[in-house]
Amino acid sequence: MQAKTVAAIRDLDFSFENSLARIIANRNCPEIKLAGLSIGPFEEGNEYETYYWIAQELEKSGMAHFREDESFGLARISKIQWTERVQTSGQVSKLPEDFYPKLRRCLSELKRDSAKTPEKLLEHEKAKHLTRDIVNSRVRKIVSIASAPAQTEQAFKNFTMEERFLYDQLYRLINEWRARILEYEEEEE
Repeated sequence: MQAKTVAAIRDLDFSFENSLARIIANRNCPEIKLAGLSIGPFEEGNEYETYYWIAQELEKSGMAHFREDESFGLARISKIQWTERVQTSGQVSKLPEDFYPKLRRCLSELKRDSAKTPEKLLEHEKAKHLTRDIVNSRVRKIVSIASAPAQTEQAFKNFTMEERFLYDQLYRLINEWRARILEYEEEEE
């Protein structure tokens, strides 16, 4: 099951890298041609849509930045953790689109930056703590839902794709286990 989980998350991450992201150009830039792919031209201050992996490279080079609503940092993680904490035990709150891929990238960036400044080290530690809290809370809820009788699609409306994969695996495993236990009981009678 571990290889299947790793492959599923890797596939979802690949899809995220190739999804569209909105950026704002920091400066004028002529068209850039890559192996069969053209990017730009860009005019300073204008908004553009491009693949996430390209947007990330443009941001690293200082040519563009992500739109404010596309950015993901400690403040957003804190808000999500608070929202998750106030939900009732059976309720799963709605997460931002592509939450887990953005979260992994945010944590990696904070970790990389933490080597440079003590403030970033503290920010990274706090983000890790909040992330664990979010993940643990959601896993508890998913396990509870997977242990219950079959759910309608409505129950999954706030699940991310990663969480739906986890639910499907848990539901199958729990039902197989139940069937084996009940099968054993019937043999005894």
